[in-house]
Amino acid sequence: MTADEIKVPYSPGPNAFDITPAGDGGVLKEIIKQGEGEYTPNSGCKVYVHYTGTLTDGTVFDSSRDRGEPFEFNLGKGQVIKGWDIGVATMKRKEVAMLTCRSDYAYGKSSGSPKIPPDSTLHFEVEMIDWQKEDLSPKKDGGILRNILQPGEGHATPNDGSMVDVHLICEYNGKVVEERDVTFNLGEGIESGIPQGVEKALEKFKLKEKSQLEIKSKYAWGKEGRPDLQIPPNSDLIYTITLNNFEKLKETWALDSDGKLEQGKFFKEKGTNYFKLNKLKLALKMYKKAIEYLEFDSGFVEEGEKERKALLISNHLNCALCLIKLQEFTEAKEQCNKALELEPTSEKGLFRRGQANLFLGEPEIAKVDFETVLKQDPNNKAAAQHVMVCNQKMKEQKAKEKQIYANMFEKFAQKDREKEEEERKKQPDVMKTLGEWGQDEREREPTEFEKENPNILMLDGTGDFKNM
Repeated sequence: MTADEIKVPYSPGPNAFDITPAGDGGVLKEIIKQGEGEYTPNSGCKVYVHYTGTLTDGTVFDSSRDRGEPFEFNLGKGQVIKGWDIGVATMKRKEVAMLTCRSDYAYGKSSGSPKIPPDSTLHFEVEMIDWQKEDLSPKKDGGILRNILQPGEGHATPNDGSMVDVHLICEYNGKVVEERDVTFNLGEGIESGIPQGVEKALEKFKLKEKSQLEIKSKYAWGKEGRPDLQIPPNSDLIYTITLNNFEKLKETWALDSDGKLEQGKFFKEKGTNYFKLNKLKLALKMYKKAIEYLEFDSGFVEEGEKERKALLISNHLNCALCLIKLQEFTEAKEQCNKALELEPTSEKGLFRRGQANLFLGEPEIAKVDFETVLKQDPNNKAAAQHVMVCNQKMKEQKAKEKQIYANMFEKFAQKDREKEEEERKKQPDVMKTLGEWGQDEREREPTEFEKENPNILMLDGTGDFKNM
């Protein structure tokens, strides 16, 4: 007998209870088998379940067990009916429960299936097999996994640059190595001893949320570790984070032109402070943040537009300087190009682009920029010195190319010689033939004519001409 032929009507009993957030009875749950542990999956987790779906008359319209494999989906992402996102989120591992979903929490007036009539209340016997924690890592490589212990409030989450107030507990190898309250700006957490994995995760936290984070070494302290906390290199960590409060940074679209200029100046100043401390990555991040507020000219007029343009050029050039020091020459060149689009005669833009091209092995292109700087300022000693460096690099490149070509031609000549040798080996052994003929000549007595004419042209046994 197939699942389609089985009819076991079900009606919610006295143990069924309403689990809808609105308390409107749209989803009733009755536990058939108690689950294990204390945790349930949260939004974003990939869950694995077995289920059997029936109509109110007991007709089975779908069953994962008939297909012989569990059903998987991402919880809370609208991939299943509303009643499932609500009901499955309440289930523990190994739990079996009956979910009764009213039509408006199921498929409504249009089910999309001939097996399910419109406006149907549906029953689902669901077994929670297991779930994977929500992966918050940028590349979805399992490097940052979140398990929500206490759901947060509202819908707002911090953005990059937000001021956040958190309580954190860090565990290594089952032992608490750090516990403290800390306030910092997202994106600058390294200054407060916060690893990038925690910062990345906090962008998904809601107010008052408490979550456990499993953070792989690459998103924690990597090869360096944290000796001050007795965390060895390449260590995976567990953080328990509570987001006590946060002040969201205003997005650029929410600001008028004066507000954008203010934020641009603010982040430029922060970048410069980090640059002076030789914290180049943080400085670069701040300069790029400033650019976000300034790169679009909408709303700026007259003096405001001039100030925006000057500030934007300055931040592009500062980014280029950081990138050159970080040996990211291609991106440094791109930042210079953006500055030069706005101000084609910028000496700093030309000079730094020249430096980037020089490091990229393009001295001829770099020389053009340095010479342009000298045309504008003949007393620029740095540009003059870099022209000399370019000339030297070009000379070295030509010498190297000459050597490469010489080696290449020698290889070709060697191949020709080898080919000639191979061809020679394929020919009959003339020398051997001559040697044998000459040996015969030496074994016979010379004729009278030969005796009388000793200077006649003859070949000896080596094949060489003699008596010429």
